[in-house]
Amino acid sequence: MRFVDFLIDSALRRANRRVLNFSEAVEDPVLPRPDPRHRYLLYLHIPFCRVLCPFCSFHRVRFGRDRAEPYFESLRREIRVVSEAGYVFDELYVGGGTPTVMPGELAQTLRTVRELHPVQAVSVETNPDAIESDAIRHLHDAGVNRVSVGVQSFDDALLHEMQRLEPYGSGATIARRLKQARGSFDTLNVDMIFNFPHQAEESLDRDLEILVTEIGADQVSWYPLMTAASTRRTLQKDMGRVDYSRERRLYERIVRRMSDAGYRRDSAWCFSRKPGLVDEYIVDHDEYVGLGSGAFSYLDGSVYASTFSINHYVRLVTSGSTGLTLGRVMTERDRMRYYLLMRLFSGSLDLVTAQEKFGVRFQKTLWPELAALRLVRAIRSDGMTIKLTDSGYYLWVMMMREFFSGVSDLRDEMRHHIADEHAHPADRLAN
Repeated sequence: MRFVDFLIDSALRRANRRVLNFSEAVEDPVLPRPDPRHRYLLYLHIPFCRVLCPFCSFHRVRFGRDRAEPYFESLRREIRVVSEAGYVFDELYVGGGTPTVMPGELAQTLRTVRELHPVQAVSVETNPDAIESDAIRHLHDAGVNRVSVGVQSFDDALLHEMQRLEPYGSGATIARRLKQARGSFDTLNVDMIFNFPHQAEESLDRDLEILVTEIGADQVSWYPLMTAASTRRTLQKDMGRVDYSRERRLYERIVRRMSDAGYRRDSAWCFSRKPGLVDEYIVDHDEYVGLGSGAFSYLDGSVYASTFSINHYVRLVTSGSTGLTLGRVMTERDRMRYYLLMRLFSGSLDLVTAQEKFGVRFQKTLWPELAALRLVRAIRSDGMTIKLTDSGYYLWVMMMREFFSGVSDLRDEMRHHIADEHAHPADRLAN
């Protein structure tokens, strides 16, 4: 790792510890009133998985029909509660977990959203086995525009380490399924991960060739391997120690091959053949509402977190509430930093729009950050727009990796909060 990269990495970790914490959060918050002129993005979280991958730190629990069915019913009830509060959604993203673990329940949930809101775009995450099942038909009939398939790698040895080889099939089997699924949706995205401990450059090259030559994927999201406190020990035991010193080299290898194959860089790690939705919905939306256990919302300068307890979530929603349990108001400076992080992740930031949102104080407040970015040659500006340089794109990969790792650590804190939630007086009455 270059010395500058090391310094930036360390600074990002310190910043995350300061910003991404709920130590002074308000308990049992209420969503703010929606702006009637605004259309929001809706995120739905489905936490159930049949396989718990050792590297994943997202909120997920092992699938069981007895828990999943009442969960989906509660999720639809929560959608109605927020809709009655006046929120209007025009875009929907469903993540997890594995959202397609019960295709029929998911399709019914998507129809509920469409019946209540003028949704124009719907993106759903899934696993490779689902694209060869009835799930595809359910998603297509429910109006899904984009399906994002979590592949991670086509290397059988790595799939075995990830504990994904047996449940989802070999790399060759997954590639065949993806080729068959092409054309079923406006956009078929493939989620990949780079910088696995035992991932050789030759293995990465084979993955790239399969994607751009054999499959011809519409879109590929190349995530750097991310860790969290809760998964670090398991990851090291099952897959080895992560070496960040080679992350830049692997990323630049990906960029060259994707560019040579005609893909456009939509964000620091998303590459597309044509315009469409991307995984990082938080990049294009200043505000969003997250529903379901373990979901986060960002509204009116505040971050909200829903309970990570499935049972608590069902009880809250059954009582007529939402699943929110904590909320934190961000300082104006942190709101500006968040805006800068998310906007430049897509490659550019419009200064006129930023100044309309925050006033002329946007550049004055963030002058230390902007000066530092210029010093390391990460950005360039013409006075109207700030753009990432080639080197800046990798810097943003690092920044977003640390941001999402910080979010994962926050998830760990929320999991520890479960015992407190179950001790809440309202829960004792509910029992």
